[in-house]
Amino acid sequence: MEEAEAMSLKSFLKWATELGISDTPSTSTTQSDSCLGHSLFVFNFPEAGGRGLEAARDIWKGELILRVPERALMTSQSLMMNDEAFSIAVKKHPSLSSAQILAVALLNEVNKGKSSRWWPYLKQFPRSYDTLADFGKFEIQALQIDDAIWAAQKASRKAEEEWNEATVLMHELKLKPQLLALKAWLWASGSISSRTMHIPWDEAGCLCPVGDFFNYAAPGEETSISEDRVAGKAFSLQEDSLLKSETELAAAHRLIDAGYEEDVSSYCFYARRNYWKGEQVLLSYGTYTNLELLQHYGFLLTENPNDKVFIPLESDMYSMCSWESELLYIQSDGKPSFALLSAVRLWAVPQNNRRSSVHLVYSGNRLSMENEVVAMRWLAKKCRTILEILPTTAEEDGQLLAILDEFQDIHQFMETKEIPPQLASELCAFLKSKNVVSEGICAMSSIARRSIERWKLAILWRYLYKKILRNCIVHCTEVITDFISQRDSVQGNLH
Repeated sequence: MEEAEAMSLKSFLKWATELGISDTPSTSTTQSDSCLGHSLFVFNFPEAGGRGLEAARDIWKGELILRVPERALMTSQSLMMNDEAFSIAVKKHPSLSSAQILAVALLNEVNKGKSSRWWPYLKQFPRSYDTLADFGKFEIQALQIDDAIWAAQKASRKAEEEWNEATVLMHELKLKPQLLALKAWLWASGSISSRTMHIPWDEAGCLCPVGDFFNYAAPGEETSISEDRVAGKAFSLQEDSLLKSETELAAAHRLIDAGYEEDVSSYCFYARRNYWKGEQVLLSYGTYTNLELLQHYGFLLTENPNDKVFIPLESDMYSMCSWESELLYIQSDGKPSFALLSAVRLWAVPQNNRRSSVHLVYSGNRLSMENEVVAMRWLAKKCRTILEILPTTAEEDGQLLAILDEFQDIHQFMETKEIPPQLASELCAFLKSKNVVSEGICAMSSIARRSIERWKLAILWRYLYKKILRNCIVHCTEVITDFISQRDSVQGNLH
C-alpha cells in the first residue's frame, strides 16, 4: 500500500513538473522528474497535520518557495473550456452557484477516470473529509454546545440542499451511480471547502496542485528573525545580504502568504517566516476559530491564538453598548475581549451613572476597584454556570479521548464498568448508533472508524471550549484576588 502511494506521488510530481509547477525561483523549465527538491519536499508529519511540505534547505522569510502557473490551476472555467459537453450542460442550469458547478466538475473528472488529464492530481485527494457537513447526528450532538450544534446542522442541511439542486445536472452528465450519491457530493464539496484558494475571477476559487499540500499555521505564530537568533541559532543561507534584505522587506509588506499574481500568471507562495531544513513549511489560510476550522477544513488546533468563546450576556448589555455582538467574546487565553470587558464594566455601573461613565469605559480605563470586582465576578459566575450544565467536564473529555486513542491502538475498548458512568453512557450510545455490539473486541467497519475520528474532533473541540471558560475563571479570580490584596494593603497602611 505504501509503495503504491509512493509511486502515485512520484507520478503526480512528474505530472506537476510538466505543467510548469516549480519550487525554484527561476521560471526556466527543468529536466527533473519532480517539481520539488530545491526548496520543498513532500513529507508526512503524523503529529502536525499529516502529509505536508518540508523545507529542503534553510529558507529565508519572504522567499518565493512555490510557483503554480495558471494552466495548472483547476477551476470551473478551465474544466468547461476542455469539456464541451460539460460546458453545454452547465449553461442549462444558471441558478447553480460557482461552488456547485466546481463540485459537479470535480465529480465529472472523477467519472472520466484515467482519461481525465487531472487524474494524477485527483488520486492525491483524501477519500473523505471531517468538515462539519460530514458529521453524523451522533457526532453533532457530541459537540454539546448549542452554537456548535447549530453550525453543524446548518452545514449539513446546506450540503444536502446544494446536492439536491445539482442532481439534475449530474444525471444529465451520466455520472456513475456512486458519484450521484450524497456521500460523493460531500467529498466534492469538502474538497472545495478545504482545498480551494482565492482567485479574482471565480468565487469558487481554484484547486491548486502541490500548493494544497501546505498545512495550516494560525496567524500570529510567526517568529521574527531576531527571535530566531536570540534562540541561539545562526541562520545560514547562501543568498547574499542584498537578497536577504529584499526578501525581508517584501515579506514585511506582504499581507498574505500566497496569491495569484497576474504579472507572472501564476499562484505564488512565499515563506511566512524563517524555516530550518527539515521543518514543516506552513501556510496561513486566514484567521479562524477552531469551530470555523472544523467547519471549513475538518481539523482544529490545540493551540489556536484566534479561538474564542461567546457567552450569553444580560439582555441590557447588548442594548447599552455600541459593540457588534461578534466582538463580545472570551479570548483563547481566557481574557475577555476589549469589547466584552467594556460591556460588562458598563453594566456593572449603577444605571443612573452609566451615561457619565461611557467615555471612560470605551477608552479602556478601569472605573474603580469595586466596579472591576463586580465585572470579574459576573464573568466568572457566567463561565461556571455554563460549565455546570454541560454533560461532561473537561477532565472527563480528556479521559474519553484517551480511551478512544487506546482503542485505535489495540482495537479494544476497556470494560464499560471501568469507565465513569457519563463516559460509559456516551460510549455505549456511539456503539449503538453505529450498530456495533461491544463484547470487548469490536470489529468495526471503516465507516464506524471514520466516525470515531469525527467524534474525537467533537470531543476535542468541546474540551478546548471548556478550557477557555476555565481560563477565564482563573483570570477573573486572579484579578479579584489582586484587587482585594491591594485594598487590604491600603487599609493596613492606614491603620
